[in-house]
Amino acid sequence: MNYKNEKILTKIIRYSLPLLTIILSLVITLLLYLENKRTYEKEKNILNRTYIKKNKKLIQEEVHRIYNYITHMQKSTEKELKESIKSRVYEAHAVATNLYNKYKDEKSKDEIFEIIKETLGSMVFNNGRGYYFIDDKTGTKKLQSLNKQYEGKNLSNFEDAKGYKFVKTIIKTINEKSERFDTYYWYKPNDKKPYKKISFYKYFEPYDVVIGSGEYISNFEKEVKKRVLEYVNLVRYSDFGYIFIIDYDFNYLSHIRKDNIGENVLNIEDGKNIHRVLKDMKIIAQNGEGYYSYIQYKKPKTNLPTRKISFVKGLNDWNWMIGTGFYEDDIEQSLMKKEEELNEKFFSYITNVIVVSSALSLLFLVISIYISKLLEDKFKSYKKEIENQQNILAQQSKMASMGEMIANIAHQWRQPLSIISTAATGISFQKELDNLTDKEFYEATAKINESAQYLSKTIDDFKNFFSPTKTEVDSNIKELFNKTFKLLEAQFKTKSIYIIQDIEDINFKTLENEFLQVLINILNNARDELIKYEYERYIFINAKKVEENLKIEIYDNAGGINDKFISKVFEPYFSTKDKSIGTGIGLYMSHEIISKHLHGTLMAENIEYEYKNEMCKGAKFTILIPIY
Repeated sequence: MNYKNEKILTKIIRYSLPLLTIILSLVITLLLYLENKRTYEKEKNILNRTYIKKNKKLIQEEVHRIYNYITHMQKSTEKELKESIKSRVYEAHAVATNLYNKYKDEKSKDEIFEIIKETLGSMVFNNGRGYYFIDDKTGTKKLQSLNKQYEGKNLSNFEDAKGYKFVKTIIKTINEKSERFDTYYWYKPNDKKPYKKISFYKYFEPYDVVIGSGEYISNFEKEVKKRVLEYVNLVRYSDFGYIFIIDYDFNYLSHIRKDNIGENVLNIEDGKNIHRVLKDMKIIAQNGEGYYSYIQYKKPKTNLPTRKISFVKGLNDWNWMIGTGFYEDDIEQSLMKKEEELNEKFFSYITNVIVVSSALSLLFLVISIYISKLLEDKFKSYKKEIENQQNILAQQSKMASMGEMIANIAHQWRQPLSIISTAATGISFQKELDNLTDKEFYEATAKINESAQYLSKTIDDFKNFFSPTKTEVDSNIKELFNKTFKLLEAQFKTKSIYIIQDIEDINFKTLENEFLQVLINILNNARDELIKYEYERYIFINAKKVEENLKIEIYDNAGGINDKFISKVFEPYFSTKDKSIGTGIGLYMSHEIISKHLHGTLMAENIEYEYKNEMCKGAKFTILIPIY
C-alpha cells in the first residue's frame, strides 16, 4: 500500500466516526421531516384513492339503479302492451263469434263474414291508432281498415323492414288453429322509418282465418319516457349528486338545472373540449358503460371549471346516455384537515428529536473518538504486521531467485574456468619440455585474462541484480530484457529453449531490479514447464507501447495451465510444481511488484496460436504498466 493511501486511510479512521455521528443526527432530523411529508403524501394518496374508489362505486350504483328502473319500465310497458293487444283481439274474437252465432241460421256465411268485417273495421281504439285485421290461410288480407289497398291481396311473401315474412307466421297460426304474439318492423303512416310493432293473432274457426291487431311500441314509450324523466329529475343522492340523461344527439333530457332540459349541450356549454367530451361519452355509452374523467366548464353551486369523473351507461333502445359524476375538489376539505393533524405530530417529533439527538450526538461523539483511536492503533499494528509478512515473502522470493542465480553462475563459469585450466596446464607442460615460445605464452595468458574478465563481468551482473535499490531509474525495455537474458542464458541454452523476440525500443522509469525479478520469475516458470517436453521449446516475447502504457506479452508452447488452477496462480504459496522445486511465491511476488510497486497489472491466461504451420498452446502472461 503506498504512503498516500495509508495517510488517507488513517484520516478516515480518525475522523469518520465523529463525523458520522454528527451527520447521523442531522440525517435523523431530515428523515423525520421527510417521513412526515411522505406520511402526508401517503395519507393524501390513500384518501384520494379511497375517495375516488368510493365515489366511483357510488355513481356506478346510482346509474345502474336508474338503468334498472328504466329497463323494468320498458319490460312492464311491453308486457302491458301485449296484454292490451291480446285483450282487444279477444274482444274482437268474441264480437265475431257472437255475430256468427246470431246470423248463422238466417244468413249465408259470406253475408255473415261481411257483417263481421264491417263491425270490426269500424272499431278503432288507442286514440285512433288501434284497428283489427283478418287474414286467411293463403295469406290473403280479408280486412285492413286503415290500409284498404291491401284488402283482397295475397301477402304470403310479404316482408317487414328487416326481411321477416310475418304473414307466414299468420298462416302457421291458422294451420295450427292457435294464437300467438308476433314482433316485426313496419312503417307508420307518412313515415319512412320502420318501427318495432307487436301483434297478436287468434284463430277464428268458422272462417278458417285469424283476427289480429297490433301496436307500435314507440307509441307507448313516449308516455313511459315522460314518466321516467319526471322521476329521474327528482332523484338526488349524497349532498349534491344528481342523474343526467342526454340523448345521442346531445340534448339534455334530465339535468339538475331545469333550464337546461330540452337544450342541446353544445349550445349551452362553453367549454373548449365539450364536443370531444360528449363524443367520447357517447362511444362509451354505445359500447355499454364506463368511467370518464374531464373538466366540466361550470360546476353547479360554484360555476367554476372543475375536474369531474362521470360514469355513463347507454340505453341504446332509446339512444340515451344515463350518467352521473363527482367533482375531485370535494376531497380538498378532508385533505386540509389531515395535513393539519400531521403537521402537529411533526412539530412534536421535531422537538423530541432535537433534544434526544443533541444528547445522543454528544455521547456518540465521545464514544466515536475513543473507538476511532482504538481502530487507528489497530490499523497501525496490522499495517506493520502486513509489512513484515511482505518483507518475509520478498526475502523468500529473493532467496529462491538467488538459488537459481547460483546455478546460472555455475553454468556460465564452467567454460571460462575450463579455458583457464587448459591454458595454464598447456604452458606449464610446454615449459617443462622447454619448447614454450613467446607467441604461445602470450596467447595462453591472453585467453586466461579474457576468461577472468568474463568471470568478473558475470559477478557484476549478478551483484547488480541483488542490489537492494528502491529508486526508480531511467530504463530501456530492450536493455532490461538483454540483462535478463544474460542472467538466464546458460540454462536456457543447455535446455534448448529458443526465445522469439519482438521488442520495441521504449524508454521509461522503473524500479529496475524489481522489474528484472518479475521477468526472471515468469521466464523461469516457462522454462520449468517446457523442460517437461521433448519437442522444440519456444518462448515468445512481445513488448510495445499501447497508448500511455508499456505492454509486455510472454507466452510459451508448454501446453498452458490447468483451467481449474489458472485463477489461483498469483496466490501466495500456490504452485503446480513439486514442492522440491516450487515455493509458490514467485508469481505472487511478481503480481505484488507489478500492482503495488509499479502501479500496473499482471494477468495470466491460456492461448492457442499457430507457429511454423503448427498449432501451439501455452500460458500467456501480460504486463501492463504506465510509462512516465
